[in-house]
Amino acid sequence: MESNYLVQIEGFAERHFIKSFEKKYKGHWDITLRAIIFELERIDNLLLTSKADIIIDKENIRIVKTEFKIAGSKESTKTSGNRCIVAWHKEDKLVSVLLVYGKTDLSSGNKETDEWKRMIRENYSQYEHLF
Repeated sequence: MESNYLVQIEGFAERHFIKSFEKKYKGHWDITLRAIIFELERIDNLLLTSKADIIIDKENIRIVKTEFKIAGSKESTKTSGNRCIVAWHKEDKLVSVLLVYGKTDLSSGNKETDEWKRMIRENYSQYEHLF
C-alpha cells in the first residue's frame, strides 16, 4: 500500500545548492522541485526504483540518497549527477530533505559520499550519531 509522507526541505538544503539550482535553471527548477517532492511523498515506491537507495537504517531513521534530473533536460537521471540526501522518519510520516546537490557542488578532494556525510554531520546535529 502506498503511504504519503510530509516532505520538509531543511534550511541548510535551501541555502546550500537549492538557491544555485533556482538561479541556474529558473522555471525548470520549480517543476523539478515539485517532481522531487512528489516522489519523496511516496518514498516507499521511490525505493522500488533504481533512483533511490537506503544508505543508513538506524533508530527508525533511514538516510536515503536519491537521483533526479532537471525537468526539460535531455540528461538521464543517472548521468545528471544530481542528488538528494533525505532523512526518512517512517513512523512520523516525514521526509526531511537534508541536501540537494549536483556533482560539481561538492569539493573534488574527497569522495562524494564522504563529502555529503561530512556536511550532514557538521550541519545536522540530530543526525551526526548515525554516521
